[in-house]
Amino acid sequence: MIASNLTTVLLTTLLLSNWNNSSKQMTETKHQVKVTHLKQNDMEKQDYTASILVEQDPKTAFEAISNFRGWWSEEIEGQTDKLGEVFVYHYKDVHICKIKLIEMVQYKKLVYEVLDNQFSFTKDKTEWIGTKLIFDISTEGAKTKVKFTHQGLVPEYECYKVCHDAWGNYINNSLYSLIATGKGKPNPKDADGFNAELADKWKIKH
Repeated sequence: MIASNLTTVLLTTLLLSNWNNSSKQMTETKHQVKVTHLKQNDMEKQDYTASILVEQDPKTAFEAISNFRGWWSEEIEGQTDKLGEVFVYHYKDVHICKIKLIEMVQYKKLVYEVLDNQFSFTKDKTEWIGTKLIFDISTEGAKTKVKFTHQGLVPEYECYKVCHDAWGNYINNSLYSLIATGKGKPNPKDADGFNAELADKWKIKH
């Protein structure tokens, strides 16, 4: 009888110990998941973003965005407005990249993926590769809002400050102008434009 009670006590103690360990592991796992989620959210918040409001309708904004030659650069080869198509952008020997249109929701969203990229002024030649250029179009009151996110372009990148300045100009100034007036301010093909100003500012050889 005593042996039986002792066995019962030992089994109960073992079960409680296993349950406590299991509960502890579950709590730790939940904590790890929460921390990971928070880190992901923090990273998402670091992605470069810029937004503009225009009087024109979403259709006009959508068509202007997909016309990269009209607001980014005239030095582009390939189609920029066809799903699945790839185009190449370059500015002298300073920057060259290959971009693909991977998602299109008519008058609402455009997503481009950077397939390959090279800067002359960064040590890490993989910067930008695998990042995405996301354009979300929505209405805000009587106006159209365009939100640009360069997903993956974060402050840790060596190119971030230069890219921050560049996108700030091309989205807030050139793209805005193209949507609002029908004429953007892209970097010209056969002359120095904003890219040259940017290179001079950051002392990049060009």
